[in-house]
Amino acid sequence: MKIIQKTLSNGLRLVMAPQADAATATVLILVGTGSKYEKKTENGLSHFLEHMYFKGTESRPSAKILAEAFDGLGAISNAFTDKEYTGYYAKGNPAHTDQFIDILSDIYLHSTFPENEIGKEKGVVIEEINMYEDVPQYKAGENLFALMYGDQPAGWSVIGPKATVNSFTRKDLIRYQRAHYTPANTIVMVAGGIDPKLVQQQVKTAFTAPKLVRAEAGIASAKATAHRGKKKTIDTQIKAQSVLFHKATDQAHLIVGFRSLPLNHPDRPALSLLSTLLGGGMSSRLFLRLREELGAAYYVHTETETFTDHGIFSIAAGIDKTRFAEIMESIIAELVKIKNEPVSAVELNKAKEQSVGMMRLGLESSDSVAGFYGMQLLLKGEYKTPEQMTKEYMAVTPADIQRVARKLFVAKNANLSVVGPFEKGIVTSAIFTTL
Repeated sequence: MKIIQKTLSNGLRLVMAPQADAATATVLILVGTGSKYEKKTENGLSHFLEHMYFKGTESRPSAKILAEAFDGLGAISNAFTDKEYTGYYAKGNPAHTDQFIDILSDIYLHSTFPENEIGKEKGVVIEEINMYEDVPQYKAGENLFALMYGDQPAGWSVIGPKATVNSFTRKDLIRYQRAHYTPANTIVMVAGGIDPKLVQQQVKTAFTAPKLVRAEAGIASAKATAHRGKKKTIDTQIKAQSVLFHKATDQAHLIVGFRSLPLNHPDRPALSLLSTLLGGGMSSRLFLRLREELGAAYYVHTETETFTDHGIFSIAAGIDKTRFAEIMESIIAELVKIKNEPVSAVELNKAKEQSVGMMRLGLESSDSVAGFYGMQLLLKGEYKTPEQMTKEYMAVTPADIQRVARKLFVAKNANLSVVGPFEKGIVTSAIFTTL
């Protein structure tokens, strides 16, 4: 697959990934902003703004009209916000790629953020907050970030607190949009069954010659201006920490989190394989230990979350609430084992093949291809191909796994977030002393 990159005259980056005989095409607009770019009084604004982008434009003045535009093309459309990025996309028949570009560019450039819709959308977002509050796994994750990073953007939730969401005004939306939704901070990624020459002309027309709109609405002329940056994350810890959220659940949910590596760290391939070995599938060490041997958990998995300036390695499980101490001892025992005993060549090769296979399976559709290349370019300024990443995985040695495990799995880097029917004081950081 040949990746084609172009930069328009206003600084907007266009990236195309044509796929011969692909059944779909995806247009994805990625903006380099998220909750880590917010001030305390703005927490949740990136996410709220994302919602408001679907409430109407000058030429499509309602959410209904916008939804009908996508539905009438048989397209899937949606948006997402995280800590360091926001995205808007449409996926469907490649024959409609030009219309996907037209609608998404209209949303990006000409959204009007109707005053009467802001109050209603606050209710929608608050119900979204309520929904997440009722999900123990999500609550444990939010509490883990707050525990590890405290009162700084990395520790705040993406969706924000209810009080802050209720405070947002139309002026707040426009001010934040103008600070971050700039051409140089935006990538338009188009993947699938496309003609790159046609797409380039369509994107150029849509994003550099926008229609006239009211002065306060949208970024109008899409002029090349600098966007507001984010503060560097304070990523320090001197001892193990824990947080307990009491909830009357039948199952306890826990996440063990360790301070880890940032996005561009050279040990990322080894870190990824370490995650696969411990909790990347049904043959992983923690899955076999907690579920197959102990019969004490339904789900157990590991995750590596890497940001531009820090990272988290986490182990999550839904467990028998009466066996909390036993399960924590088992998790710690597996971490100690992988630190002290080199993984066998056979087991490491299995993890490599699994990781490469999952990566390639994840690139079967146009939207996953768009995300794969677009995210790398947005956050790192460059990309690695699946072939390059495969080569990196295959070069990892047992010594690399052990070295990274020894660096990560130490008591002073350890954090524990638990949601369950426990009384205060039952969760203690003392459980990490054996690391």
